[in-house]
Amino acid sequence: MTRNETATRQESRRQFVRRALSGGMGATLAVAGGSSEPAAQQVGPIRAFDHVAIPMRDTEAMLPFYRALGFIVMEGATTCSVHFGDNKINLHRPEHWQSGTFTLRASAAEPPCGDFCFVWDDTLAALRTTLDGAGATVIIGPVERTGGRDGGAANGTSHYTRDPDGNLLEFIVYP
Repeated sequence: MTRNETATRQESRRQFVRRALSGGMGATLAVAGGSSEPAAQQVGPIRAFDHVAIPMRDTEAMLPFYRALGFIVMEGATTCSVHFGDNKINLHRPEHWQSGTFTLRASAAEPPCGDFCFVWDDTLAALRTTLDGAGATVIIGPVERTGGRDGGAANGTSHYTRDPDGNLLEFIVYP
């Protein structure tokens, strides 16, 4: 297959994925039988995450860290939360998740158990400046990779770091 034929085939696949994900085909995509080819699956009533939640070990380090990254931080007696766009991550305070009475969590979940990828909507230079300002050490990056956009077909550049509890944070910048 020539380079041009490969590019045309990849673009055709991207267009198919975009149509499927936008509802134009009345289906979403799933990987069937271990194949790397997408297979149609009926659309269900689930359309988005409302929030995710993780236990937090070091409240005094975690909240300032997420504020320095630009998240909106809300503090509660048992649960704090960080907000970005329409998304939220609940951070359960140690006295809450370690109490023995709090059962609305994965039983084996202990810090660090989070692995999050955030879309950075600015330049790579601005990302590095923000990470440096938050005291975040880039452990890997920049890395060119395929992210979650366009049905997993979009390419971006990622930087990886860890928060004060050791959760993995990936920041991806799409062109």
